[in-house]
Amino acid sequence: MSVFRTCSLFGIILWTLGVGAPALGQSPAWPQWAQNAQHSGFLNVAGQSLNRNLVNIVYDPLVPDETAARGGELLVHYQVPLVDGNDVFMESKSGTYSTATYSTERWHQNRFQWQGGQLVRLWTFDSDWVAPGSQHDFWEPVYHAVLANGFVYDPGAGGTIFKLNRADGSVVTRINPFDMFDTNTFTVSPLSADSAGNIYYNVVRITGGSVGDSFYGHDAVASWLVKVAPDDSVSKVSYDALLRAATIIGDPVPGQTDQCKVQFPGSQLPWPPSPDAVPPTITCGSQRAGLNVAPAIAPDGTIYTVSRAHFVSRYNYLIAVNPNLTGRWASSLRGHLNDGCNDGTVSGSILPLNGVVGGCRAGAPPGVDPGTNEPGPGRVLDDESSTPTVAPDGTILFGAFTAYNYLQGHLMQFSSSGQFLRAFNFGWDSTPAIYPHDGTYSIIIKNNHYNVGSYCGNPRFCGSDRTATNPSSPEAFFVTQLGPSLNIEWSFQNTNTLSCTRNADETVTCVDDGTHPHSFEWCVNAPVVDANGVVYANSEDGRLYSINQGGTLKQFIFQQQNLGAAYTPASLGGDGKIYSQNDGRLFVVGN
Repeated sequence: MSVFRTCSLFGIILWTLGVGAPALGQSPAWPQWAQNAQHSGFLNVAGQSLNRNLVNIVYDPLVPDETAARGGELLVHYQVPLVDGNDVFMESKSGTYSTATYSTERWHQNRFQWQGGQLVRLWTFDSDWVAPGSQHDFWEPVYHAVLANGFVYDPGAGGTIFKLNRADGSVVTRINPFDMFDTNTFTVSPLSADSAGNIYYNVVRITGGSVGDSFYGHDAVASWLVKVAPDDSVSKVSYDALLRAATIIGDPVPGQTDQCKVQFPGSQLPWPPSPDAVPPTITCGSQRAGLNVAPAIAPDGTIYTVSRAHFVSRYNYLIAVNPNLTGRWASSLRGHLNDGCNDGTVSGSILPLNGVVGGCRAGAPPGVDPGTNEPGPGRVLDDESSTPTVAPDGTILFGAFTAYNYLQGHLMQFSSSGQFLRAFNFGWDSTPAIYPHDGTYSIIIKNNHYNVGSYCGNPRFCGSDRTATNPSSPEAFFVTQLGPSLNIEWSFQNTNTLSCTRNADETVTCVDDGTHPHSFEWCVNAPVVDANGVVYANSEDGRLYSINQGGTLKQFIFQQQNLGAAYTPASLGGDGKIYSQNDGRLFVVGN
């Protein structure tokens, strides 16, 4: 049954023009993560043609060191370019890169302006924000500002944010929600703004330690959802208080010292070790905000955010918060997914049959996650940038991680009352976009079928060549549009096999060197949809693509180089220019 049954065309129009996305000519065009408070990634503007790279600006000069330390991959999350009229706001970085700590880097906010066809930098603000942890803990977290109330709000150290003068980048005030300044307290999410100009963000406090100590070496001290009003007044609530006040839907919230299940050891492969095997456990740790989760705000003022157990990624909650920052409900991401071990009867499983390479152990219960022998949980990893999206009918979408389906994750859908509805077999590191049309809406998400082991890293049991061991579900890379019930409406497959790089003289060299026989994965974590339903998404092949409704290629343009990378967001200006990222560079594309 469609979850859209109660939503009218009038409701779609209000969502599109009122709260969800500005009308044509209204600004700011792209003020925050995924464009608006609902994170829909939609702007009611027609995108320009991908004829020229109008801008190519290096914002992260540390990329050579970052990629060298990661085996050639750029595992860094970056801010979406924020666009307001002729102004563009984008982060930049300096300092030095260290594998032991992210704190040796420096982050900056920049205001650019279009002048005579050139994007000119007007000012740079030097923030004291630092990312927690190191590359040994997770991919580099995102530093992310928001435009609201005529100001730029920018992350700062100690769980603070800066309110900046847009004209010159000067500090109007530093907003500190706490009675002290603690360098072990971190602003850990993009800043979100609702239609009234309230700013929301997440904070985590950890135990201090020496450089190189693991982020997970001690339990998190505390975590908060913070709300800053346009008059700079602050309110906050701890995640502990949210969960204690909320109605819990599904699995109860584990206590800080309770035991939580983790996967079986590799010595017991293939998994599960027996039909009734019970996985080992470790201490859960406290519930805290997942890193990089930008709070989403529904048109009725409900705030949605996500918590996770500090030590265990399998115990997580989608939390609905009332506008006064009291917990309404918290819905467990556990126990909903039944598309794992495949005995031939499991609908939706992409695993080979039990007992063959890539499949679970013969006799495994149908549908279970082989790593724990129970229904698959939607996991929340601190590497990802997935953030909730509120659809026009009030349902909430969240891209969770799952390892047992070739690391594809699942896009999970919940009702506005917190009931789990259904899931789609991809969701890893994704904030899906929404295209409202014809009295209904569609959901756009990347859909990468990775060439990895099916559920573990041991090729003897899980295979290493997906296409060879599972020809019914081979390596392939799609952008997919879904209906409100997560049914596939169309898919566009990337078939490019050329590895390209832009040379110093601006020429482009491409070779078919056999390294990507099945093409390249989509490298976007928050795609763009324009007024005509055209989808804009960047790929690891170094190209920015525009895709028509129906799943046909409209156009593509090469940017800097093909590169394995953490996923990056795109944005759209009020004049239809498209803003994308590749190799630590900001590209602007248009006619």
